[in-house]
Amino acid sequence: MKRFAPALAATAALLVLAPSASAQEASKLKPELAGLSFLVGEWSNGQGAVADTGGTSTGSSKITVEAGGGALLRKDHTELFDKAGKPTGGFDQIMLIYPEGGAIHADYSDGAHVIHYVSAKVTPGKFAVFSTAASPGAPAFRLAYVLSDPRTLAIAFSMAPPGSTTFNTIAAGAVTKAP
Repeated sequence: MKRFAPALAATAALLVLAPSASAQEASKLKPELAGLSFLVGEWSNGQGAVADTGGTSTGSSKITVEAGGGALLRKDHTELFDKAGKPTGGFDQIMLIYPEGGAIHADYSDGAHVIHYVSAKVTPGKFAVFSTAASPGAPAFRLAYVLSDPRTLAIAFSMAPPGSTTFNTIAAGAVTKAP
């Protein structure tokens, strides 16, 4: 399970919004995804903490409207650092967010792992929490984006061990919109 923390740290280490371009792009979203428009844009200077290792991460992300407004695509790059701040590597990841069967789904991949989020609780323009389905013998995951003020997006990636409903934060961080 420790492998998930570094591999998904960019979730916590995302991202500087390009307001005019992202607002125009977000307006193209289909109604099912419109509540997630606050995620659209280019983000950088993300900083986060990785709970398992005690290290940190930095990263950048671009979230775009795709498929005629029927999907969002998140592309990230993350750099990882140990407790002393020494670089320990980096990786890329993607996540496709889409509506299906009356729910919002998302599929994540970093090339080594795939996570299928089967539901999302969304308060338009404020927060989105993606969750996996419970599966015997497998961990459950939760990914949360919270717009804590008009210029700050907090991000947390959590995991519940197999058989548990208690989620522990694996990686968390915050990003700020560009001036």
